[in-house]
Amino acid sequence: MNFRSFQAGPDPFGRTWDALFRWQQNGITIRHADTVDVKFDVWTAGEPKQERVVALRHPDLLKLSRESGHILSDAWCMKLAALHLQHMIETAEDMERTLVTVPYSELAGYQRVLAKA
Repeated sequence: MNFRSFQAGPDPFGRTWDALFRWQQNGITIRHADTVDVKFDVWTAGEPKQERVVALRHPDLLKLSRESGHILSDAWCMKLAALHLQHMIETAEDMERTLVTVPYSELAGYQRVLAKA
């Protein structure tokens, strides 16, 4: 999967969405949060382009890195966030929100997906 530019879906309404990675930065610099924020633009037919920011809690990333043995890197964060965005689109969970923080249990599940690939 190309984690920078990809399609996800179908959503519960049968639509396929396009997603484009925009940026990634520490949440502390923009909103005083201990997160890594990953921004994507998303769009589908008949809908305007929208932004979604997937926030990955830094303490959770450190814990997952220790437990999985995976190095904490920008690329790893982008992949984890992209998998969560794909989940959001396919389930419509939190799609009304611009900023979504991923629970640790879901991060661990995405790491298992990446480890299998």
